[in-house]
Amino acid sequence: MSDLFEKISGCLLEREAGKIQGLVKQALDAGLAPKDILNKGLLAGMSEVGVLFKEGELFVPEVLLAAKTMALGMETLGPELKDGEAPKKGKVVLATVKGDLHDIGIKLVGLMLEGAGYEVINMGLDVPPETIVKAVAGHQPKILGLCALLTTTLGAMKDSMEALREAGLYNNVKVIVGGAVVTDNYAKDIGAHYAADAVRAVDLADQLAGA
Repeated sequence: MSDLFEKISGCLLEREAGKIQGLVKQALDAGLAPKDILNKGLLAGMSEVGVLFKEGELFVPEVLLAAKTMALGMETLGPELKDGEAPKKGKVVLATVKGDLHDIGIKLVGLMLEGAGYEVINMGLDVPPETIVKAVAGHQPKILGLCALLTTTLGAMKDSMEALREAGLYNNVKVIVGGAVVTDNYAKDIGAHYAADAVRAVDLADQLAGA
């Protein structure tokens, strides 16, 4: 039976979106436990994708395809998972800050976090500080992820952090920031944690959320 787990993991590594749902159904029909299909198949595959991305063996387009494959697998598996079996590491709110119209980075982070077992609320791009504050207040996430890809929008990232403080929410959520123009020093200056890429964002989220 373990070969089915390997096939599911391999399907993610090879980004074979057309095959994943059939394999998951095959595993279910074979009587394999849904939580084992999740942990030993889908999540194991995404974990390996993350390692290969970190090592430079896979690139962003390939990781996006792997994450899409994971999502399709979860469409089939999700209804079979009982309460408590589905991955629930916590909520994450993501946003690309006001003035920034690039969303490929935040989409990738969101897909990777979902693959790792988080519930992700992606606010999209060009999100003003007040909307970010409302999202944190309403969703009460463990993690807030902010992205900026333009130097001209770094100020909006800082404004978002200040808005969290003014609303009394700063101590309620761990903030991870990233993007092409963001540095570790800048993150520290504004009181956030820095992730250089999507894989590191997942690792950091796990550390901060105690997952």
